[in-house]
Amino acid sequence: MTDTHPTRAEYAHEMRELQDDVLRLGSMVDRQITRAIDALRKQDVKGAQQVIDIDQKVNDARWKIEDDTMRLIARQGPMAGDLRRILASVHIATNLERMGDHADGISRLTLRTADQPHLRELDDIPKMAETASSMLNDALQAYVENDPQRAREIAARDNEVDRLYESVYRDLITVMIADPDSVSQATHLLWVGHNLERIADRVTNICERIIFAATGDFEEVNPKDFGGQFSHTN
Repeated sequence: MTDTHPTRAEYAHEMRELQDDVLRLGSMVDRQITRAIDALRKQDVKGAQQVIDIDQKVNDARWKIEDDTMRLIARQGPMAGDLRRILASVHIATNLERMGDHADGISRLTLRTADQPHLRELDDIPKMAETASSMLNDALQAYVENDPQRAREIAARDNEVDRLYESVYRDLITVMIADPDSVSQATHLLWVGHNLERIADRVTNICERIIFAATGDFEEVNPKDFGGQFSHTN
């Protein structure tokens, strides 16, 4: 009678495949963010539409990870650290897919404003995207290395994205007050900034899952002080 129980080598292979699938999804999402901001800056309708069209592939990749994970758990019955890493991978994939949604949202906003000259230079918006993208790539590396301390350090960089978002918010509110005709485009740009701020928040979520996988502890890293956001002192 043939033993059909998975071997340890097969188990290790499946774990590596899961990790590789998460990394591929992360790379896909990172490209989506970059393309979305590039299309916004260039007012490139074709480029924005490509981001929107590819979003379904991001969704499909996320669902594949979830399906494969369910089969892996059923087949292997992982315990302790392995189970935490598998569960963390599912949550990371979910956050990556949501980040893809934010890139899709930015591109849809680009389509609405592509026929209008930019109100002003978009310096802080691309800086937000660059910082969020850097956080994402570093978080994926921390995931591979199972490094909770690095995850904490990456999450702390969300403060820089928040600072840039506050700058975008203040600048655009000033523009709207000075020129009521700018309200529509400025509002769309505010939503672009909001999407980027949420992308960085989701990287923070990923960092929390990395910490959970490595330590078994649920740890809220870099919690936001919503009461103080956009406030100022005289």
